[in-house]
Amino acid sequence: MKTLVFGKVGQVGTELQRRGDVIALDYDVADFCKPETCIAAIDKHAPDVVINAVAYTAVDKAEEEEDLATVINGHTLGLIAQACAARKIPLVHISTDYVFAGGGEKAWLETDKAEPKNVYGRSKLLGERLVAEAAGVHAIIRTAWVFSAHGNNFVKTMLRIGKGKDQLNIVDDQIGGPTPAAAIADVCLQIGSQLLKEPQKTGLYHFSGAPDVSWKTFAGEIFSKAGYDLKVNGIPTSQYPTPASRPANSRLDCQAIFQTFAINRPNWCQGLDDVLFDLAADEKNN
Repeated sequence: MKTLVFGKVGQVGTELQRRGDVIALDYDVADFCKPETCIAAIDKHAPDVVINAVAYTAVDKAEEEEDLATVINGHTLGLIAQACAARKIPLVHISTDYVFAGGGEKAWLETDKAEPKNVYGRSKLLGERLVAEAAGVHAIIRTAWVFSAHGNNFVKTMLRIGKGKDQLNIVDDQIGGPTPAAAIADVCLQIGSQLLKEPQKTGLYHFSGAPDVSWKTFAGEIFSKAGYDLKVNGIPTSQYPTPASRPANSRLDCQAIFQTFAINRPNWCQGLDDVLFDLAADEKNN
């Protein structure tokens, strides 16, 4: 399966390159602010499957850069989806739990109404809509709380700010499923392969790590596994204001992806072990 990946240096893009022979393109070749470069890349490489791992993910900064976020997460993605549909190439696209308002305690279904609370969520929802409207073979995978040994993420932030501290205050009223980028990469490849054989599996799917926890609980596990002697105090979101609102409930119901593709939710604790191992190896080598 010849796979073209948009997004070379991000968390999922990096993991995809560790998993096989993929063609991964960075913005210097496929610039999402210049969609014609992305279409040209599709024509040049003529892939069997396209995976989009590009996104504007600076959630707070997006409040000031709505136009840019909308282009990258929405309009350019829509043009890529149209190009894939016209060329009969399955498209696998990664989306987010931020398309939901985040109320209640029930895990979100794919059929639940999307009501994003911030610019980032609105831009990602637009991308989902444009992919679906292109009417090609596709899978939109909504995920949450992505972490890895690469790029910027919660695990690396906690390890950095927790070093030398004896206590930290971490939000305890936002709940979600931390998801290893490695697991997302595996899922993208698996779904892409299945779509080639069974295009009727086109659709929207949820995929996140298990079990669902708060940021405080996640942080506590990070510190424990990393050997930090650190007390974690839970605080409400109201004590940690940010420019962009975050959903309190990021739980995703992942039954559909299991029923359609036989894909289970990954155990994020095992994923965390793998990430800490990679980070330790990187530190040793450097």
